Amino acid sequence: MDQQKLLGRISFNPKIFGGKPIIRGKRLAVEHVLGMLAAGSSVETLLQGYPWLEQEDVLACLAYARRLVGNERVEPVLNPVAEDAGTTK
Repeated sequence: MDQQKLLGRISFNPKIFGGKPIIRGKRLAVEHVLGMLAAGSSVETLLQGYPWLEQEDVLACLAYARRLVGNERVEPVLNPVAEDAGTTK
């Protein structure tokens, strides 16, 4: 399944979880699925726990996260005061 079709499974509804991304309009947040995967749950465990959930839904969560991280940029913050603290005068 291509990325656009996968991402089409992710929706937003201000009445559900304050508008956080959810799966196919249901009360399961992308954040929750990613958290379970990060904690070590397998896709099979998720599918057993949520009978309506499909493997493509889990892949959609991963595609959504990849898209967010792919657009993220982290800039180092330099703190001149902290750098000078280690020098003696």
